[in-house]
Amino acid sequence: MTISERLFRIMEERNISIPELSRMTGISRHTIFDWRKKNTNPGAGKIMVICEALQITPEQLLTGRVDEEEREDNSSVGAEDIEIQIMKEFHNLSDLKKKRLLAYVSMLKNTKG
Repeated sequence: MTISERLFRIMEERNISIPELSRMTGISRHTIFDWRKKNTNPGAGKIMVICEALQITPEQLLTGRVDEEEREDNSSVGAEDIEIQIMKEFHNLSDLKKKRLLAYVSMLKNTKG
């Protein structure tokens, strides 16, 4: 399986469209569409951006393998660990992104489910 095939499989599993991936990564829709249409792979400069947006490791995208240690770590993450991770990530955001995230959290609080 190629990198682009793996990418589109992950996108399908997560119900992420080409326009949505474009918004998440800043990569043009045309470029992402070309990866699918021409079955070409993203360049090295785009791999890290994609992995960050999809919250996967480069190894997962490049090889399809998930590190067993990482899988075990993720399965035993407690609520406190998640809160710490969220705070660390929040701290590294720009002020604009912090405001957007807070607006999203506010919206989530007001939805059912």
